[in-house]
Amino acid sequence: MLVRKAKNGDGQAGEQFIKKHYPSIYQYCFLHLHDRELAEDMTQETFTRFFESLQTYTDCGKSRNYLYRIAGNIIKNYYKKKKEIPVETLPEMPGGDMEDAESRMDIERAVEQLPDELKEITILFFFQELKQKDIADLLQIKLCLVKYRIGRAKKLLSEYLEVRE
Repeated sequence: MLVRKAKNGDGQAGEQFIKKHYPSIYQYCFLHLHDRELAEDMTQETFTRFFESLQTYTDCGKSRNYLYRIAGNIIKNYYKKKKEIPVETLPEMPGGDMEDAESRMDIERAVEQLPDELKEITILFFFQELKQKDIADLLQIKLCLVKYRIGRAKKLLSEYLEVRE
């Protein structure tokens, strides 16, 4: 509904749409980039591209999935241009204690060790909390493959995290 209103020129609907989806798109970008400023830039670029394509956008699915697709393409293009492996940084964790920070770092390191096809699904499923069907639609793969990759990711993450303890 917000997308339709924004398409018809309602600026407030566009702002509401951004407020609704900004946190999840930002988190998605941050989990891939591990840099707050860069994740903000990529998130803003995602919304810019979304609104630039708004007149040709057809409501063929969830707009959130379309945002993830745009963000994923922006991130892939960034790494193609940069041709570097991202360097992990310690995220700021307001109010968290050292044990929480260490646990989060262990999980982030474990996710980084996953093969790319598992890493993407892990971020979408565990961190972005997308449904398996939505992930299948977003990545344009079969649902059974999503289920397999989630199971494989769980197993590998469990192994990686066991070794650390």
